Amino acid sequence: MIRKIFIKLKPTQIIVMGFLILNLIGAILLVMPFSCADGKETTFTDALFTSTSALCVTGLSVVNTLEHWTVIGKCIILFLIQIGGIGFMTIVTTILVILGKKITLKERVVMQESFNLDTFQGMVSFAKKIILGTFIFEGIGAILLSIKFIPKYGFISGLFRGIFHSVSAFCNAGFDILGNNSIISYSNDWYINIILSLLIIIGGLGFIVWVDIVKVIKNCKGKKLALRKKFVNLSLHSKLVLSISLTLILFGWIYIFLSEYDNPLTLGNMNFGEKILASFFQSVTLRTAGFAAIEQGNLTYSSKLIGIILMMIGGSSGSTAGGMKTVTIGVIIIAILSVIRGNDSLSIFKKSISFNTLQKALTVVVMMIGFLLILTITLSFTEKNINYNYEFMDLFYESASALGTVGLSLGITPYLSLFGKIAICIGMFIGRLGPVTIAVALASKKKSGKNLLHYPEERIFVG
Repeated sequence: MIRKIFIKLKPTQIIVMGFLILNLIGAILLVMPFSCADGKETTFTDALFTSTSALCVTGLSVVNTLEHWTVIGKCIILFLIQIGGIGFMTIVTTILVILGKKITLKERVVMQESFNLDTFQGMVSFAKKIILGTFIFEGIGAILLSIKFIPKYGFISGLFRGIFHSVSAFCNAGFDILGNNSIISYSNDWYINIILSLLIIIGGLGFIVWVDIVKVIKNCKGKKLALRKKFVNLSLHSKLVLSISLTLILFGWIYIFLSEYDNPLTLGNMNFGEKILASFFQSVTLRTAGFAAIEQGNLTYSSKLIGIILMMIGGSSGSTAGGMKTVTIGVIIIAILSVIRGNDSLSIFKKSISFNTLQKALTVVVMMIGFLLILTITLSFTEKNINYNYEFMDLFYESASALGTVGLSLGITPYLSLFGKIAICIGMFIGRLGPVTIAVALASKKKSGKNLLHYPEERIFVG
């Protein structure tokens, strides 16, 4: 019965349904007494919100993760983060391989859709590489973080914190179990900040880029090539991801450093080295991670606005990150520069980009901006409360954080109304799966193939 339903569904529908089912299971488990600490009680809405936030690797939380949940509850959240980060189809494929089951064509196609690849060949091998790479990076991160946490919290508690924060950082989730103020107490700790930053960046680059980098390193083994020549051997996708990611990190770092330099509520009272570190981490965490090294509510308006832009851009395709994605924005910028230069085609790094790719990029950007505005306007209605007089920027920031699956907040998440929590849940869901995936899943099945009917062209004037 289940297999027949699976065959009838489109790949995008399977992805959406899979996430919905896992989300519901997570909420049911979190609402159980064994998940809540003594004296704590969880409503189904809060359990659903937490499950959605974990599965969509966002990090927004309506309760204190450290104090509200038992060890079992924290393990459930950690498991949801892991599934959300690497994708449930990767988990399913790996389990089937372990059990010796044959991976069907349909399952390969679903894997292809979930990672937005242009071919379904080698999906099993790709899934194995994802799992192996994930566990290697998370394992190294857990060991390094545990070295810092064990002396303070004891062996078991310190090790658990190391594992939890390594997985949370690598999957760009932003959940923490360090207290009420995220990692603000570690804002001057270079060791913790650099390790978390590296995990966030590596996770946000994407599985496709990892495979490409490893492939280039293997091909260049034994050859004395400069870094620039190794970069040339990468695919166009990897080149765009690496160059745009580096540009965004540097831009955010410099801007936040300058904008918050004299702000006594953020960087103002830090020494020069601490300002460098805190502004760097803020730039990195805005790329869908969600850890906070400085108090977000005390940022200047310009920093909040730049933060919203960076959150909406997010990480890269096929990664643990959310947002519109780096390459999507890169294609739009390339198109704009082509128009300015009077070029008829899109090209960069001596490679051309198809018009179809530009169409997809424009669709994603317009839909994400549309959802951002809709979500912000919705919250402006649902959060009309005389006890909490939210500014528009608070709601705008919260909406961008949800859609970008970031998890940073100006402090309003625990006080959201029932309808506000539901709206944010929908925002996180859209942000993780992508607006196009959900739109295609909801669209009716096309009866015919490609449209063979072409109408005559007529010039229109824009701009």
